[in-house]
Amino acid sequence: MPAVTVENPLTLPRVVADADAVQRPVLAVTTAPSGYEGEGFPVRRAFAGINYKHLDPFIMMDQMGEVEYAAGEPKGTPWHPHRGFETVTYIIDGTFVHQDSNGGGGTITNGDTQWMTAGSGLLHIETPPESLVMSGGLFHGLQLWVNLPAKDKMKDPRYQDIRGGQVKLLTTGDGGALLRVIAGDFDGHEGPGITHTPITMIHASVRPGAEVTLPWREEYNGLAYVLAGRGTVGTDRRPVRTGQTAVFGAGSALTVRADESQDAHTPDLEVVLLGGRPLREPMAHYGPFVMNTRAELQQAFEDFQAGRLGTVPAVHGM
Repeated sequence: MPAVTVENPLTLPRVVADADAVQRPVLAVTTAPSGYEGEGFPVRRAFAGINYKHLDPFIMMDQMGEVEYAAGEPKGTPWHPHRGFETVTYIIDGTFVHQDSNGGGGTITNGDTQWMTAGSGLLHIETPPESLVMSGGLFHGLQLWVNLPAKDKMKDPRYQDIRGGQVKLLTTGDGGALLRVIAGDFDGHEGPGITHTPITMIHASVRPGAEVTLPWREEYNGLAYVLAGRGTVGTDRRPVRTGQTAVFGAGSALTVRADESQDAHTPDLEVVLLGGRPLREPMAHYGPFVMNTRAELQQAFEDFQAGRLGTVPAVHGM
């Protein structure tokens, strides 16, 4: 799991929760069901079964892979529309190519993030590069959907190409974890992703046996999704493993611990930590559209059918 790493985390700035911080209790641990997306690539539905009041402002998250493709097997998505939210695609292993009808696009690979604000609407496509289709290879990443507040739902679309080398790298007091801040403010350290909705997104690699207690904004919710490995969450050490999401309650700090023993191909506990300020707005969601009312949802469908969300470019290829 290459993403972005450093040889010695102790050279990085350190983040430590205050001694009097209030620990967030673990409200639930859920297991993501498996499915298929796009043209047939395997995913885990990370937020399935979680009450939306604990997710807001996040809508859904899919772990894509981890899968070792044979030659000719890599798959992507066909052209499809979006309106009213942001998609965040984080590639850990492998390569994805993005193109949208607003002129955004590019190739993202190990540790890169594509941050697409659909806003008023666009069409886009995500595909593996021809070289990966021809050779096969490892593919692993995730896609997160972040809701936009009502005032921003019809903003102009925006595309952010975040290279892996741009993420803010931090560690804990004892150097037991590598923290990659992809977006948001975390204990005074800014990630490169620019968000309309205040959130924090971190990919943490926790070494076997290490315990991580991190400061967490009290006005944010708290979620931890296990990309790989085994460990525990909370001070009562609720067990978690690959494909499970922990939902934290209120407080100003959260704790994650890696088991002493990990799988041979997964030396560390790999966790995505998410927090955001709940919008507490009505949500009307169907397929690729996330609006506030059914009337707005119907308008999105009509605009898509009328071609007002953009048109597919005549030539696809980068």
